[in-house]
Amino acid sequence: MSAGMSFVNIEGGSGPEQIQVLARTEFNDEARRTLRQIKPNSAVSLTGALHWKYEAKDWVNKELPDEGTEFISNLEIRLVSIKALNTFSRPFHQGSMLDPKERDMHIRFDKNLRQRLKFRSDVAAFARRELADFQEVETPILFKSTPEGAREFLVPTRNRGFAYGLPQSPQQYKQILMASGINRYVQFAKCFRDEDHRADRQPEFTQIDLEMAWANGEQVMHRVEQFIKALWVEFAGQGTLQYSLPDAPFIRMTYDEAMSKHGSDKPDLRIPGEIKRIDHIVPADLCGMLTSIEQPVLEAFKIRLGSTSKTVQKFIRGFMDSADAGPFQQNVDGAPGIFVFDSRRPIEGLQAFGFEGAEDLKSIFAKSDVLEDGDLLLVQARPNLPHSGGSTMIGKLRLEIYKAAVAQGLIEADPTHAFLWVTDFPMFTPDNSTDPGQGGSSGFSATHHPFTAPKTSEDLDLLLSDPLKAKADHYDLVLNGVELGGGSRRIHSSAIQKFIMKDILKVRMDDFRHLFRALEAGCPPHAGLAIGFDRLLAVMLGRDTVRDVIAFPKNSNGEDPMDQCTRHNWMRTIFALCHKGRKARDIRRAGNCRIQSRFKLLRSK
Repeated sequence: MSAGMSFVNIEGGSGPEQIQVLARTEFNDEARRTLRQIKPNSAVSLTGALHWKYEAKDWVNKELPDEGTEFISNLEIRLVSIKALNTFSRPFHQGSMLDPKERDMHIRFDKNLRQRLKFRSDVAAFARRELADFQEVETPILFKSTPEGAREFLVPTRNRGFAYGLPQSPQQYKQILMASGINRYVQFAKCFRDEDHRADRQPEFTQIDLEMAWANGEQVMHRVEQFIKALWVEFAGQGTLQYSLPDAPFIRMTYDEAMSKHGSDKPDLRIPGEIKRIDHIVPADLCGMLTSIEQPVLEAFKIRLGSTSKTVQKFIRGFMDSADAGPFQQNVDGAPGIFVFDSRRPIEGLQAFGFEGAEDLKSIFAKSDVLEDGDLLLVQARPNLPHSGGSTMIGKLRLEIYKAAVAQGLIEADPTHAFLWVTDFPMFTPDNSTDPGQGGSSGFSATHHPFTAPKTSEDLDLLLSDPLKAKADHYDLVLNGVELGGGSRRIHSSAIQKFIMKDILKVRMDDFRHLFRALEAGCPPHAGLAIGFDRLLAVMLGRDTVRDVIAFPKNSNGEDPMDQCTRHNWMRTIFALCHKGRKARDIRRAGNCRIQSRFKLLRSK
């Protein structure tokens, strides 16, 4: 500002993002003095003469262009009057805008975040247009508690001893809609799961939920591929979408193939070097050094880092000494064996395999690529059991080595988007100490959810003899190591659904009577899929966490620091007691005064 002239920028509203305000004494001296007294970032109302510069080639008539026109190069208001509607009086410095407590200011002042939220809105609008052949139906948020495979949130009610469950997904409602005559259903559904908080998870999240009656998994996958390719065409050039996807169908890979070759049920196809099984060539003394497991499976992968043997040795030593290598060093099945191919060393650095073993090892990897100086070879043992779960230890190691090599510039980052379908998952997975399962007493749970149909008639027969060998008609959409969505063909026969619930999983039958009734009403064959909308956006924009594409996310502790929304242990206890129908006197017997007072507060409301 000068003695006779003032310049400020105004932002907001539905007009251009930024307009320059010019205030001179000859325009209105009182307005200029008022302008100088208003604090920055305040809400104002002003009047003035509008002036702009424009590209003449873009429009001929010198009239104010339509809203949203972007070819105006400069917009200026010559101030006549101004009034502060609300003064910015809050203590805040833009240097602290990344503080999670200042999320509202982060949105206001971080242009990149606002662009990501605008991108989210644009993708949602396009998805609704592209999926216009589906009928959008809203399903309830307050649901009953049913065991489907994830921990759920419970909401106590004013009726003593009763609570609602927040839906993990609209799965049961959309199957009921199929029985109700809604042939194609879609919903931008809010879902709630009480899971460990990671970069790709939130306790509440959004998914694009689809279901198709008179359809099988192949038809669903085909329709979803159409949608994804249209999405990439529409937003090509934005975020990480530098090109459109090819018209060719997405790659297909079975669960067993993904676990064997990549060590993951959501493999990143950009990682070079598939996993090979080598236990038949490993000498007994080397096997004993790698693991204490009797008759283990020994697997190896090779990765080319494009550098000298000395540089690769330094890289792998640094990695194994880092915190990222902790789970691999402490693996109960044994730490990984590490070898660097070097033609200057005895048996080219593979002396632990012996001469014959080294030759056999080179022949195994020569089927895809010959070994060269600097190639890194890692060997890992595991029990000789069928694959289960989402990854193997060597699969996790392979991924971490790849990420570390990219971070250090030893491997060039691959910008391509490699989609694939992972199919033929096992229908059931043995229970473990981390996943809640479906709460049955069988010792295993449904891999996807208990409403997934067997893949074939042979798999249906296996339910009677060996359920853990049965394959499910379950398919996951994977992109660059991220599971974007999962779906399946559903069980539409009430008799089969009851048999799986009662005789296979041994879960509470009363929880699903509403679903049994719907299936008994001539429910047609149907299949569907749900796409994680937040994950999809994060991948499209090249963000490492879904928190970057959500306006008000929870942090790694499940808290929102801005409004201090958090979970308390006493709340979990109250929810559990309410869910089990326990009375207030039972809570008093727990002997926790804090829980008692909080429970009374809830009931008083």
